[in-house]
Amino acid sequence: MGHKKAHKLQDLSEKMQYQTGQLLQTAAVVLFVVDARTSLLPGDRELARVCQKILSPDIPILLVANKTENSRYLSELTEFYALGWGDPWPVSALTGQGTGDLLDEIVRQIKKQKSRSTNKMAAGPNLTTTPDYRVAIMGKTNVGKSSLLNSLSGYERVLISSQPHTTREPQSAIIKYQEKVIELIDTAGLSRRQPKAKNSLEKRGMIKSLKQLNETDIALLVIDISQPITHEEASLAEEIINRKKSLIIVANKWDKVSQRDTKEFTTLVYDKLPFIKFAPIVFVSAKTGAKVQNILDLIIEVGQQRSTQLSPSQLNHLLNRLVKKHLPAQGQGLKHPHIYSLIQTEAGPPRFTATIGPKDNLHFSYVRYIQNTIRQNYGFLGTPINVHITRGRSTKPQKNIAQ
Repeated sequence: MGHKKAHKLQDLSEKMQYQTGQLLQTAAVVLFVVDARTSLLPGDRELARVCQKILSPDIPILLVANKTENSRYLSELTEFYALGWGDPWPVSALTGQGTGDLLDEIVRQIKKQKSRSTNKMAAGPNLTTTPDYRVAIMGKTNVGKSSLLNSLSGYERVLISSQPHTTREPQSAIIKYQEKVIELIDTAGLSRRQPKAKNSLEKRGMIKSLKQLNETDIALLVIDISQPITHEEASLAEEIINRKKSLIIVANKWDKVSQRDTKEFTTLVYDKLPFIKFAPIVFVSAKTGAKVQNILDLIIEVGQQRSTQLSPSQLNHLLNRLVKKHLPAQGQGLKHPHIYSLIQTEAGPPRFTATIGPKDNLHFSYVRYIQNTIRQNYGFLGTPINVHITRGRSTKPQKNIAQ
């Protein structure tokens, strides 16, 4: 058991070293921090050799000597010149001494840097480009969210581990696909059955994940399709829909399923999550990369339909047809309510307003019928449709975003 645990820790350490190397190649400036109170350690020399091997000559390295709050250590910095990076920058992270000068130098070095096209994460879009779609990758712990982000972005941007809660803070990658800039945000694993997180790091990660969700357009709800769908995943789907985010269900670990019948598993998912039947399901393996590109196609399709704007004439025509097919159902009383108008007041996500008589009531089932009819005729794939009911026929022209 002890040997197995040691192997896992070693494997995680190797991944950390690998991804550190990947991130170093995307840096504008590298700060190489040493302890001013100790002599030049073998580990410092080894890490310096690694940096010199993998870093481009165009990336400046600033040698930072920390813990110099005691001035007697300043005279002992000479041995760090052996690293070949010039004068060390003496600072104290404890007191803040010297950090202002260091920050000025960092800014100066960044301004000198030219934009580089070798950054894999920015392959195509500039990092300052406003994304067309911001996508949150949501799910329980250990369902493969980080693996999915790495597969989508083309390299290991996020540390992957089978240990739960490896992702404590939201991580992101920006890619360009079909001329669209997509920001993918990996989040900490969430669970409604964990209102009291095991520690402050997990709790903070969950709070940040939900906050991050509020700032996105689309959510990928990642589930382990080889395992039963849980109450926690239903709660996550509810969180996404309540925030009016478009939703794509990513059935990950498809490679672990022996009998791969997509129709059967689609029915299984919708049976467990009947309130999100408008959300498309894509079956993938983040580990092997199988079908992962289909997610990007769906993101663009869902993103475009999310912003659909219907004209007054389209909605008038639809209203006439649905009333003719089924008279409006009353919420109470015997009289059928009269729907005077149906207009779209918002897009991305879509919001519609139906105006009924001042004394009328419209049954919730008829509101759902309006939502379904809109979706059947105009799409809005993966996006919740909100129909707001107002009473009283207005004599003033109502705002319609499509006008």
